[in-house]
Amino acid sequence: MSNRPILLVEDNPDDVELTRIAFAEAKIANPLHVVGNGAQALDYLFGRGEWADRERHEPPSLVLLDLNMPRMDGREVLQAIRGDAATRSLPVVVMTTSTEPFDVEACYSLGANSYIRKPVDFGQFMWAVKQVGMYWLVLNHPREG
Repeated sequence: MSNRPILLVEDNPDDVELTRIAFAEAKIANPLHVVGNGAQALDYLFGRGEWADRERHEPPSLVLLDLNMPRMDGREVLQAIRGDAATRSLPVVVMTTSTEPFDVEACYSLGANSYIRKPVDFGQFMWAVKQVGMYWLVLNHPREG
């Protein structure tokens, strides 16, 4: 299992904290790097600005992406990820409160690997985050490179 970081793109501090707790309880050792908007996510992914030092800011093994964020929404981030050869095969899991069929279809059309509705209930949210981590970081066999 890769110990590369997980990039959490989330503007809700409560969801960030719950994700941290769930990963800790699941004993997922990958560092969780958090950015609060889509523009920061792309800077991190493409090694720009404060994230240019790739020895300190290693590319992630997984992106957990919220849809509705300030500056640039998750759909735009997903489109940029899939539009660049360096990030095209990076696993992206959309985690959002939206159950709109349009959002689900748009995300899969743009290349999301998975679309998960964030449960409102604390226990269910914790369970969902643990399952995502276990599948994508332990069970899934990623492409090389």
